[in-house]
Amino acid sequence: MSKKMKSAKDSFTIMNELVLPNDTNTLNNLMGGRLLHWMDIAAAISAQKHCNRIVVTASVDNVSFKQPIKLGDVITIEAKVTRAFNTSVEVRLDVWAENIPSGTRMKSNEAYYTFVAVDQSGRTIPVPELQAETADEIELYEGALRRRQLRLVLSGKMDAHDATELKALFFKD
Repeated sequence: MSKKMKSAKDSFTIMNELVLPNDTNTLNNLMGGRLLHWMDIAAAISAQKHCNRIVVTASVDNVSFKQPIKLGDVITIEAKVTRAFNTSVEVRLDVWAENIPSGTRMKSNEAYYTFVAVDQSGRTIPVPELQAETADEIELYEGALRRRQLRLVLSGKMDAHDATELKALFFKD
């Protein structure tokens, strides 16, 4: 039985949050943990849209904080599935911070989250394939296998010698 195919645009999610005093540290900057929480929610919504199933967070790639996000800023989190594997999906997130009174908007963060689809008993289940259509979607789709292999190698779930996509970056036949 072949799996269903879904378009990348079907999983696109935009989430907005206002940075309030309870979200900040003593410097009135957004706490990193709060941003990661919001990113996890946006990514999970995107993954669930793709899978039409319950999903659980499997991994979070490196998240770097480029600029502090200030009290009163509006955060926009854009999330979309970049590739589906057997039972998991990779979700790309871009985070923007906007100061509405000044009219400034800056990119604050980007990251990749991985989710696994599960049934009501918590057992993994197959997910629909992803159809990348635009040039950007195809580039993200193609890079997803390398990112996945890197995650698996770093977590000890894959031997580096078996990471053929990663090796191809460094070694020519």
